[in-house]
Amino acid sequence: MALGGRHGQWFLIGPDGRPDLRVNAFFESAKMKSRAVRTNRDYAYSVCLWLNFLESLGRCWWEASEDDARDFQFWRVTDPRNPRRVQRSSFYRDAAGLKTFYRWMGGRFHVGNPFEELETSRGRKQEDVKWLDPAGYARWRGLGLRGLDLDGREDPAWGGRNEQRDGAFSDGLYGTGLRLSEWASVVLPELPEETRGRGYYTCELADACAKGGFGHTYWMPRAVLTGLLSYVEGARARSVRRAQAAGRYERVRDKQIAVGFEGRQAVTLETETRERETTAWNDLDPDDRKLLFRRTPQGLEPLALWLNEDGLPRDGHGWHHTFDAANERIAALGLKDFSCTPHMLRHSLALKWYSVAKLVQARQLGHLSQEETHDFREQFGDHWHLVQTMLGHRRVETTKNVYLEPFRNLEVELLLRHADGFPVERFMADVFTGHPRVRTDPLAVR
Repeated sequence: MALGGRHGQWFLIGPDGRPDLRVNAFFESAKMKSRAVRTNRDYAYSVCLWLNFLESLGRCWWEASEDDARDFQFWRVTDPRNPRRVQRSSFYRDAAGLKTFYRWMGGRFHVGNPFEELETSRGRKQEDVKWLDPAGYARWRGLGLRGLDLDGREDPAWGGRNEQRDGAFSDGLYGTGLRLSEWASVVLPELPEETRGRGYYTCELADACAKGGFGHTYWMPRAVLTGLLSYVEGARARSVRRAQAAGRYERVRDKQIAVGFEGRQAVTLETETRERETTAWNDLDPDDRKLLFRRTPQGLEPLALWLNEDGLPRDGHGWHHTFDAANERIAALGLKDFSCTPHMLRHSLALKWYSVAKLVQARQLGHLSQEETHDFREQFGDHWHLVQTMLGHRRVETTKNVYLEPFRNLEVELLLRHADGFPVERFMADVFTGHPRVRTDPLAVR
């Protein structure tokens, strides 16, 4: 701190055990101070990967060329000698962060930007977007997370132990449209109370847990909440009891105990030194939330919703391993090109709600003239804005240009033909069969 840093700031140390003050100055900059904690972590990870790669080439970061950047891309995405290759979307995130790093460095130390001409996600994002229709999602979930066989029966060879937790998490992503890190940050007091007759529950995502610090309203289907409560009372409760019996929670450092709640607005926390402070849920980031506990008659219990088998809060990155394992199992069953990522479920929710909005709008506006229809949309917005709201996007153009490309070439008459009765699952299965980037149920008999 005496050197001008701040609490929680990331910094890098070279192989010789010494820091490069110029590199760490980037993480001290006002630009990085204004970014979210997760963003700082992701930038540090990307810069560290790049510097390690350059070290293997015997190159310094200020000497790196565009060819080095392209070699880095090949190594990260394609090189068979790399056992931990990543998807292009992951590399594009690294490259975007490194562009920012070099632009800042260039303005202060007059070095070139080897990533300046390299394509990042902005130019290729649409190519990487994939979708699942409802039947495709149900099939992926059953095979990958529940251990079913291709006939839909329980596979006796299935050795999974976390299907209740993993299914509830996956259903939540598909049902709410939240990003993985956002859904992974939810705590027990933020869950809505189950009420009869309600199909959807209105929830709030905290600013400190949202991408860009932009918290927003989201909606949880009743089926998702039911699955969550079953997990809380089932697999989660069992892992908590095991952890309590082993005394794990008492050994957690820097934990804070929730001793009072102001609805879903704020929580009063007690530190290990018995100091108390009331904090808004909106200001507690994912790392803070993993240290929150409450006292119960059986002992301490985490407030984090998602727990590992040992009863400790699950890190958001662990969910990527869950999806990877599910995809590997499905591939081993012989289904090729039928995989899913957490972000695909967000895309898929957008596609589903676009379909619903189109059908609703067809019934509401079908009797109006073209001019009246235009006036209605001007006043109340259209289906694009509905999906924008569901996803928490700040700009409707993001919704249009990235998430809903399959609809761009569909004729309105094709949509209206399916309007009566709102058969959205059948409708989506019919419309998107054969689309190269929408995953439908590969085993369904059409």
